[in-house]
Amino acid sequence: MDEKFTRLIEAAEVAPDEGRRVRIDGLEPIAVFNVDGEFFVTQDTCSHAKASLSKGWVEGFEICCPVHDGRFDMRSGAALCFPATDPIRTYPAKVHEGAVWADLSQAPAQVRPPLRART
Repeated sequence: MDEKFTRLIEAAEVAPDEGRRVRIDGLEPIAVFNVDGEFFVTQDTCSHAKASLSKGWVEGFEICCPVHDGRFDMRSGAALCFPATDPIRTYPAKVHEGAVWADLSQAPAQVRPPLRART
């Protein structure tokens, strides 16, 4: 397997026409979607409502946000309808030895709010 690829989840754990959230230390949440045995990997956070896209639903190659029904093409990341206007990130994915792997080399680090001291 190419060194740039990261093992995300067993393919059998992602039911057809569903998504699963995956956490990789230091990176934003990732979503893995299964469309008829073909796997797609995207950022998990909706670019509009900041909701988890893996908690939405899949219609063909569209991911539907569970909050405001913004839709994205999981192949390209394109926003397909209002209120979503900004695309989401997508990542190259492959299945190897029963697991879904993705090239997350371009994935942004998870941004955490600064800690505040309690007084």
